[in-house]
Amino acid sequence: QVQLVESGGGLVQPGGSLRLSCAASGSIFILSRSTMGWYRQAPGKQRELVATITSGLSTNYADFVKGRFTISRDNAKNTASLQMNSLKPEDTAVYYCRLTWGEDYWGQGTQVTVSS
Repeated sequence: QVQLVESGGGLVQPGGSLRLSCAASGSIFILSRSTMGWYRQAPGKQRELVATITSGLSTNYADFVKGRFTISRDNAKNTASLQMNSLKPEDTAVYYCRLTWGEDYWGQGTQVTVSS
C-alpha cells in the first residue's frame, strides 16, 4: 500500500508563486518504480492532468502550465514537488498528487486559490 500527503497550497495573488509537495510512504518497491503526477480539479470541472514525472525523471506537462510550472521528485526521500510560478486566477483548484504503479494512488488534495 501507498499513502500520499500533499502540502503547500494556499492563497496567492496573480503572478505569484507556490510550491506544492507530495510525501509518499509505503512499499519501497512501488515507490522506486512509480510515476508520480499532479492533477487538479476546479469547481464544476473534471480533474485534469497538470504534470507527471517518471522514476527516471522524464517529465510531461499540460500545455496550459508549460513554462510556468516545474515538476520534480526526490527518489531518496520519496517526494514529488510542483513549483508553480506566474499563477493565474484560472489555476485555482484543488491539486492532487497521484502515484501510479499498476494501480493508482491519490492524495487528499490541497487547495490553491489565486486571487487579488
